[in-house]
Amino acid sequence: MAMPTRSWTYEQWIGFEANIRNALGGCSTDEHARRILSDAAWRVLRNYSTSFFIVTRFLPYAKRRDVELIYAAVRYPDEIVDTFPFTAERKRALLQQWRDDYHRALYAGCLAESIRQGVSPFAAGFADVVRRYRIPPEHYVAFLDAMNFDIAPEPFATFDELIERYVYGSAIVVGYFLAYVYGTAPGHTLEEALASARSLGIALQLTNFLRDIYEDDLRSRCYVPEELFRKVGISYREFLSGINQPATQQIVREYARVAWDYYREAERTLGAFDLQCVSAIKACIAVYGELTTMLEQQCDVQRRASVPWWRKFACLPPTKYWIVPVSLVTPEYRP
Repeated sequence: MAMPTRSWTYEQWIGFEANIRNALGGCSTDEHARRILSDAAWRVLRNYSTSFFIVTRFLPYAKRRDVELIYAAVRYPDEIVDTFPFTAERKRALLQQWRDDYHRALYAGCLAESIRQGVSPFAAGFADVVRRYRIPPEHYVAFLDAMNFDIAPEPFATFDELIERYVYGSAIVVGYFLAYVYGTAPGHTLEEALASARSLGIALQLTNFLRDIYEDDLRSRCYVPEELFRKVGISYREFLSGINQPATQQIVREYARVAWDYYREAERTLGAFDLQCVSAIKACIAVYGELTTMLEQQCDVQRRASVPWWRKFACLPPTKYWIVPVSLVTPEYRP
């Protein structure tokens, strides 16, 4: 079982958006427009993220469709800074255009009006999610600020600084989006769910950072705090080269330990979420836990680790295995 994971070019994104606009032209209701946008967002998620795609297949239908819209709204800005071969100036201009579209969509008041005003489809779809779930609009602004930071990255002295200055915008607020969509279990508060989402967002981001060390270096980025290099007495370049393997291993394992602490906290507080969503969250923790374990064992910062499909599959609820092959074909199934 395989899934495409090739990045689209800027031109492909623009062409895809044009096709969505054409499809939206015949919409008579917000509900119809949401379905078109969610179907398009499903294609984005299916193309870009094997792990997040499969674990979100176990969400209830309506929540899953909104999560797909969230993913598309964070994927495109990330592609601007990570993939499109543009100057820093043009990347900033594209991010600003996207930010403006988001605010236009919020002020439009409804999805249909956003579309009539020519707002980018995924910005319009995400703003609709923000309105329906009453997500604080400033959370997405923090996400876009983090994307803008990546255009001219700076080092981080400590884990606390990394989390507060960058991970808050790049991952924690994304966890908040999901928490609002997932909802809470009886007897629990939204604040409890948000706290759990914060822990999981940090954990997932740290695992991704650990996986992408070499690729991030190619983009002049380093998400390993300087305190870890000082602790073992090597420089960042020595760490990257692997010339001192014991020291490199020590840094990787310490980094993973911090991630594990956040995973455990997220697991401990999962009861705050709507029970219908817990199996998807557990599967997410299990899949990314497999990746974290691989990274610890390999300690190879020059090679991007990837969890094999069969190991990801083993992390899923056995009674729902059938969902995965069906979900690759259509977004319309209902578990």
